[in-house]
Amino acid sequence: MTTATRLESVKEYYFSKKLREVAGLVQAGKPVLNMGIGSPDLPPHPSVVEALQQGLSHPKAHMYQSYQGLPALREAMAAFYKRNYDVALDPASDILPLMGSKEGIMHISLAFLNKGDEVLIPNPGYPTYNSVTQMVEASPVFYDLAANNDWQPDFAKLESMDTAKIKLMWLNYPHMPTGANAQTASFTRLIKWAKENEVLLINDNPYSFILNDHPQSILSLPGASDVCMELNSLSKSFNMAGWRVGILAGNQANIQSVLKVKSNMDSGMFYGIQQGAIAALNAPNDWFDELNAVYKRRRALVEELAGLMQATPDKNSVGMFVWAKLNDSALSSEAFIDKVLYEKDIFITPGTIFGSQGEGYIRFSLCVTEDQIQTAINRINA
Repeated sequence: MTTATRLESVKEYYFSKKLREVAGLVQAGKPVLNMGIGSPDLPPHPSVVEALQQGLSHPKAHMYQSYQGLPALREAMAAFYKRNYDVALDPASDILPLMGSKEGIMHISLAFLNKGDEVLIPNPGYPTYNSVTQMVEASPVFYDLAANNDWQPDFAKLESMDTAKIKLMWLNYPHMPTGANAQTASFTRLIKWAKENEVLLINDNPYSFILNDHPQSILSLPGASDVCMELNSLSKSFNMAGWRVGILAGNQANIQSVLKVKSNMDSGMFYGIQQGAIAALNAPNDWFDELNAVYKRRRALVEELAGLMQATPDKNSVGMFVWAKLNDSALSSEAFIDKVLYEKDIFITPGTIFGSQGEGYIRFSLCVTEDQIQTAINRINA
């Protein structure tokens, strides 16, 4: 049976393939430390698990759930946005709960893109933006981000671009993989540009509470709701990656367009998970302070590790990764991480999986214990 032609342009996700290689090394007895994946190893707030457990015994727990989620979940999401971003959202019309924000990338693309439409994608950036764009038969157009511009869009290039076919632009601030923070000036200029060129902006915003003193939503800026939507997630900031809970926020018309797709793709989120998500969104903000204290200690050790690998970490970055520039350009990023993997039994991520602008960089995850990071330091020193 031949596969659909759309698969010809899509490669298997890097981590899916590379982790099989790492698993093979582990099975062969190698003590590999995985410092490449941003999968939170810390638990969510205790109230979250308790709410899930209580939800299991609810009479409606095993029934189909609403495609739009429980009203109480949307209300909790709206309250969270108002409390933390000063964004007023109508829970009845401006919010769509998702089974993880990753599915939102596909739903949005199916809702707004036709074959041949062009999509602006950050380089470096999350690989799924590109793969989904190609799966829906739109055309990716990469816009470069660079360290000397704080990993912000180059507006001179953006404003001179032919936008006749551009329908959508992916943003991701705080940025993954570099950890560059959101800048109000950039958001303001992007909103103006999007209005002038009839482009829909999507900001993917799952990292704003990790090692970041100034969480920001693009929807907090004047006029943003006319041309912007925002994805958010409980995966990273709330240590709930496996729960698969995401948020899509935007104006009523855009939300309804995405709902048309989503309602044909799933049959609602499990009741108990929705109750856990409500508890998470209502957790006190000092819980983030405790979580960030752990990440801060880990980051200090990872920066030491990066230095031992002759790489310079970006001290201004936020989020759950450390982005570091290789000081020696003799090896490519992928050759460097393979050398560390096979010689020191440490797996880290090459910057090139995020695009050509990631060459010469490596990325460390903070989702490893201090003891594990110290073990990695000891191996490099040995």
